[in-house]
Amino acid sequence: MSHFNIVCRKCGKVLENAYCAFCEHCVNALLVTEYREKEFSSRGPGEGAWKFNWLPVHSPGFKQPGPAVYRSEGFARQAGIPELYICFCGYWPERGALLQTCTFKEFEAAVVIQNAMENGMQGLVAASAGNTARAFAHLSSTSGFPAIIVVPSMCLPEMWYLEEKGIFGSAPTIAVSDGDYSDSINVAKRIALVAGMPFEGGVKNIAKRDGLGIVMLEAVNTIGTLPRHYFQAVGSGAGAIAAWEMSERFLKDGRYGSSLPVLHLAQNLPFAPMTKAYMRKSREIDPADLDFAFISETTTRVLSNRYPAYGVLGGVFDALQATGGTMYGITNDEVYAAMDIFEETEGIDLVPAAGVATAALLKAAKKGTVGSDGPVLLNITGGGERRLKRDMAVGRINPLLISKNASEKEIEKFLRHAVR
Repeated sequence: MSHFNIVCRKCGKVLENAYCAFCEHCVNALLVTEYREKEFSSRGPGEGAWKFNWLPVHSPGFKQPGPAVYRSEGFARQAGIPELYICFCGYWPERGALLQTCTFKEFEAAVVIQNAMENGMQGLVAASAGNTARAFAHLSSTSGFPAIIVVPSMCLPEMWYLEEKGIFGSAPTIAVSDGDYSDSINVAKRIALVAGMPFEGGVKNIAKRDGLGIVMLEAVNTIGTLPRHYFQAVGSGAGAIAAWEMSERFLKDGRYGSSLPVLHLAQNLPFAPMTKAYMRKSREIDPADLDFAFISETTTRVLSNRYPAYGVLGGVFDALQATGGTMYGITNDEVYAAMDIFEETEGIDLVPAAGVATAALLKAAKKGTVGSDGPVLLNITGGGERRLKRDMAVGRINPLLISKNASEKEIEKFLRHAVR
């Protein structure tokens, strides 16, 4: 018998045999995992990231390291936050962080792949803005589970792989030549239909969100309580929703605090559709804020999702409302300044998306809105790329190019060439 159910957040219906879907009656509400064990435990089915009981997997067949959570000293002094914890999701061996893709999307990919295998899937198609692609390619090799990756050509600079045998170029990578991240999602869905493989599903996939929730699991396991404040940069919003959902489980457990962490979520200006919508306290994103021109002006294109899980029931808007949260708009200059400060004080490099969250924390600390009422958790969603490249050889792939307007016949022909 499985140790969890999949439940509709709106109507409470329990779904059976649901891999990645909405409730048939509540098409605008996310499903959520309901674990039979109400008490949190770090004696789960495996080691590393698999040590937690609140994951939708039973018998992990491959290794997956978890994040490194530690109490900051240098950056904490700089920010003026006495009880600041860093969740470092990247490569920093000296801290015990061993993610060879340098991104917290590795947790997502691991849990999604293991969950898919346990559901009898023979492979999957995933859309990515670069970091998720690295994660799925790496885990495809580690697990032996086939994956097809679809990315926008504008994000190809993010597409580096380890050159170790079996990892470099281990999954077919297809680049949409004339579109952005959102176009890549649409193309990936069409490829999945033609190939007869499931689409990974994005934020609808409970395995994706619970995998990203490993950040909160490790944080509480280390701190001993829920943080009072939680900082993260967001693109689709899946990681923030995951933090909220895991926090709700800790409240039901009853041993780790009595209030949800306040979510502090940040986007990179000028492309900040969720930030702008929430400043209006609106559940709806203004289409004008999704202009492609805004994306080209940001330094964090991995956050450039034009279809975020914002207004859907159980999405970012509801997470912010439930936690009394807020959103920040961060300029490119603020991103780079925050990255420099973090590296100077902590001794490790960040990716720009993590710089967005770090800049938001500095803003909040300067205003005095955080720092004196309990632990603060900063989710460094990616870092240590320069550190990793000192230890390991990396390379870039030459992806196959496809148009966002490719016909079904063109996709069929394309796949015969791409998947051999």
